[in-house]
Amino acid sequence: MFSVIFPGQGSQIVGMGKEFYDKFDLVKNLFKQADDILNLSISKLVLEGPKEELDLTVNTQPAIFLISYSIFNVAKKEFNIDLNEAKYFAGHSLGEYSALSCAGYLDFSETLKILRVRGDAMQNSVPKGQGGMVAVLGSTIDVIEKILNENNENLKVQIANDNSEGQIVLSGKTEDLEKLMQILRENLIKNIKLPVSAPFHCDLMSNAIKTMTEELNKLNFKNGKNKLISNVTANEIKDLDELKNLLIKQIQNRVRWRESVINMIENDINHFIEIGPGKVLSGLVKRINKNVKIDTINSQSDMESLKI
Repeated sequence: MFSVIFPGQGSQIVGMGKEFYDKFDLVKNLFKQADDILNLSISKLVLEGPKEELDLTVNTQPAIFLISYSIFNVAKKEFNIDLNEAKYFAGHSLGEYSALSCAGYLDFSETLKILRVRGDAMQNSVPKGQGGMVAVLGSTIDVIEKILNENNENLKVQIANDNSEGQIVLSGKTEDLEKLMQILRENLIKNIKLPVSAPFHCDLMSNAIKTMTEELNKLNFKNGKNKLISNVTANEIKDLDELKNLLIKQIQNRVRWRESVINMIENDINHFIEIGPGKVLSGLVKRINKNVKIDTINSQSDMESLKI
């Protein structure tokens, strides 16, 4: 059995999806629709940059979704690959929206719009420069949780992403992260400040929660074709009410990617197909379990060699 997985922020590059755009009218049409829906030349930003603008969260989120959705539809309509035969759909952070839209829970237009709102709300939840994120490499979740618990009176830092064995991302206020980085170095734990301007997936996102609660309640969710795995619980989402509630919680809760992958494998998944720019999730899955089959669909040749 296989699962389809969709990447999140950090996978974007200028020119992503260009091969599909050049070869398929279907993709040109989706790019044109996206420009019209957002009243913004997102297609020019994706294909030509500049990188600094594409990297702004408010642009990155709809842009990555556009690429994932385009590739998904090329697979279906041009290559007769029905990815809806997957047992599960899952995505990392914003990738969860790509998953639910490709599975039919929310249409293309509404997904683009809500991701633009989500990107803006998350970016502006904390004044620029006052929050950030740090990647911790080569350690375990237990070790990091112990360090955070020992220092929780002085430092307000949370685990934002539990990505894989040996890759954890922390969020918090800039000064708290600086102090924690020193503590980690003293414990010989490698860590790197990430080039993001906001502390995603932590309590500092409370302003974004207010905005997203309001906006998500306006949307017309439908029952989709595939089971979704939640970032917040790492488990299957049971119904539309739960889906909506978890999408709200997702903004300030930990992305439980490692647990999500383990749970899917324990439920008979032995093949993961990553749909979208880059190979970030494929790399994470490989670190979590070396025995599963992984395919990344980034080009026509990837599509032609895919066997499910």
